Amino acid sequence: MTYGLERLRQRLFVEGEEGLDAILISRGENLRYLSGFTGSAGFLLISEANSILATDFRYIEQAKCQAPHFQIFHTKGELREWFPELVSSLGLERIGLEANDMSLAAYRLLVATMGKKNEMVPTEEIVESLRAVKDDGEREHIVQAVGISDDASDEFSSLLHPGMTEKEAAWGIERLLREKGSETVPFDVIVASGPNSALPHHQPTDRAILSGEPMVIDIGARFNGYSSDLSRTVCLGKEDKNFSKIYDLVLGAQLTAIATIETGMSGDLADSLARTVIEQGGYGDNFGHGLGHGIGLAAHEAPRLGRESRDILTDGMVFTIEPGIYIKDWGGVRIEDVVVLEQGKVKVLSKARKIN
Repeated sequence: MTYGLERLRQRLFVEGEEGLDAILISRGENLRYLSGFTGSAGFLLISEANSILATDFRYIEQAKCQAPHFQIFHTKGELREWFPELVSSLGLERIGLEANDMSLAAYRLLVATMGKKNEMVPTEEIVESLRAVKDDGEREHIVQAVGISDDASDEFSSLLHPGMTEKEAAWGIERLLREKGSETVPFDVIVASGPNSALPHHQPTDRAILSGEPMVIDIGARFNGYSSDLSRTVCLGKEDKNFSKIYDLVLGAQLTAIATIETGMSGDLADSLARTVIEQGGYGDNFGHGLGHGIGLAAHEAPRLGRESRDILTDGMVFTIEPGIYIKDWGGVRIEDVVVLEQGKVKVLSKARKIN
């Protein structure tokens, strides 16, 4: 985990873009990325000279084991009760905060507590931008997570049958994920059948899965904290006349993106490669979300692949490619794989069968 810390220090104190004396890290994924600490309560205070992990009595021993390169600071009470004294002891003045993880009320309270001696500077996505490019160890964790979800998907496909409810299917898949080695799943399993599959984030219900209708299954596994994300669309029994046409269009859009996305491309341009295929097929208005998202310690992180994204794709980034078409009262089709950019091109990590 020292790799991420070194990169952060390089950006803040060598390149000095933000002009900070230190940064306070509060987002859980960023704590883990920089220190290895997995406790649910803690902060990192990173300056040029100091690396401090602040946590309460519940996690002191855990912090010592997981973050041996950090000075452990025992907190008592709320942030405002111990943070000013710590900052004063280190002689810090201009300190960055993670604006996306701190409420406005908490920020105002901390500013008032710190007074005029210290400037509290809201920052956005500093660590997240570093996390977007994965090192070899991170990529291996993701490969392991992808393998778990692939195996669970392929095994469960033979267990699906008409009459099974969405909830039963979702629980069966989650059980398989855990049995095959997943930690707590990174997001709730989605099983959306029939008209429900037109809802990209549908929550499973007691609706029975019927023959001849589309069913979207979206699952993820987690290995050593790193996530996978996989979507497959199936049809049990005889397909209706629309299914093959729409499935083939979505698959064609995905394969086009896989073949043509390259290093240096912007997120909006990558999105357009698949979106153009769907638009030319007459379903442009039915593809309402972005083409993909980064994946790592969080199930959704940088980079973003979408119509408004200006993220630049670079080697080492791991993200999903997941075009979809959703039609009210009929259903939807989504096909999602995890990929990595290597040597300028996309390499597909997901191996689960694509069933049509």
